[in-house]
Amino acid sequence: MRAIGATHTLPVTDPGCLIEFETADPSPGPRDLLVRIEAAAVNPVDTKLRRKLGSTPLNPPRILGFDAAGTVEAVGAEVTRFSPGDAVFYSGDLGRPGCNAGLQLVDERLAALRPSSISAAGAASLPLTMLTAWELLFERMLIDPDGRHAGQSILVIGGGGGMGCAVIQLAKLAGLTVIATSSRDETSALCRSLGADHVVTHRLPLRPQLEELQFPALPFIANLVDTDGYWEQTGDLLAPLGSLGLIVEPVRPLHLGDPLKAKCARICWEFMAARPKYQLPDMHRHGEILAEVARLVDAGRLRPAVGRLPAPLSAESLRAAHAEMEAGRAVGKTVLTW
Repeated sequence: MRAIGATHTLPVTDPGCLIEFETADPSPGPRDLLVRIEAAAVNPVDTKLRRKLGSTPLNPPRILGFDAAGTVEAVGAEVTRFSPGDAVFYSGDLGRPGCNAGLQLVDERLAALRPSSISAAGAASLPLTMLTAWELLFERMLIDPDGRHAGQSILVIGGGGGMGCAVIQLAKLAGLTVIATSSRDETSALCRSLGADHVVTHRLPLRPQLEELQFPALPFIANLVDTDGYWEQTGDLLAPLGSLGLIVEPVRPLHLGDPLKAKCARICWEFMAARPKYQLPDMHRHGEILAEVARLVDAGRLRPAVGRLPAPLSAESLRAAHAEMEAGRAVGKTVLTW
């Protein structure tokens, strides 16, 4: 099969940072689906993994990519939920080859039938961000998806990226008032189109802007972009007994005491890859969550946020997507198709 991978750490400006190569078709294990990839989305984790490969060349190259939509070609002997021909979507496992390839193996517990009302490209844009947002809001921050916290407010720092698009939509479904941050007109418009009630700029101090909107303190804050850079501001803005949701690892030690201690704050880390990474007993939750996401998409209550028309998947187009992401220019999700 044809695949695109990285052999070692190179800057995104180097044409050798991602290369096309041929490799043998994989064979499914007992609980695996063998999926022919139709569309693959690009996420920040892809660029981070590429930059952490080290200087010793890998042979074969590391195939990156986690968000995928495709068709099941074959199934393992113990698979019970899917059959060849099923159209599926999923976010894969950090420990296995990714979806920047013609074929990929994925554990059936991580997959779901994809929405029937949107394209493969639209479906591929959803799994990683929707899973992360769902787990962050409803399992870590303990926001009730059925509306028990309706009317309460959430600040979403980084609303215009792929993660922000997912968090905004799920928070609105839960009945929250959403204040999103953005830095450009196009991302501000995207936040509003997805349901954000207010948009402020993260290029300026947040407190004056939020006080002007009558939000001096917030029970929920989701910082999706820079844990270190907003640590003091989020500690100041979080309401007593509030929940601070985080997904980006800090680069320096952070002070965990007051004001967060005095406020009895809940600090919530979310890492969507934890369930498959540690083979947790509830790995099947990924498939269940994605099945609910598909239902909500087909009901018109969630929508993909693809930033532009999908481009054909090649080493060149993948390098361009990595470069855009590293430069912070991405709007919504970037999707490439075979």
